[in-house]
Amino acid sequence: MRFRPRSERGVSSLELAILAPAILALIFMSIQTALWLYGRSVALNAAQEGVSRLRLVQPPVYTTDVGEKVRADIESYAQQVGGTSLQHASVAPPSYNNPEGMVSFTVTGETVSLVPGLTLKVSRTATGPIEQFEADDK
Repeated sequence: MRFRPRSERGVSSLELAILAPAILALIFMSIQTALWLYGRSVALNAAQEGVSRLRLVQPPVYTTDVGEKVRADIESYAQQVGGTSLQHASVAPPSYNNPEGMVSFTVTGETVSLVPGLTLKVSRTATGPIEQFEADDK
């Protein structure tokens, strides 16, 4: 009995059919991770911007109206910078702690998702010291 070697026609198509979904899933996971990291970066940038604005306000001048004005500006800033990558951006009222001399902002939102129904939330907080300006002693 004589054995004939089998033809290897179609092997490449079969390999591609098996590997293509795994490669596509890896590509989509990489893109989704990058979008999530960018959303976190935008939220942190907005929180740091709020801290840098509010830490210059001196304790005798600070009121809740000043904090609310800065909070509204930072929320608008987060929505502009984030565009569609940081959706539903919201900024919590600032924590202006005079006895401790610290101010902090928290920005939250959702990053854009490639998978329908998947919600990836981000929340970033920035904290900094309140600048204290004092007169020179003479």
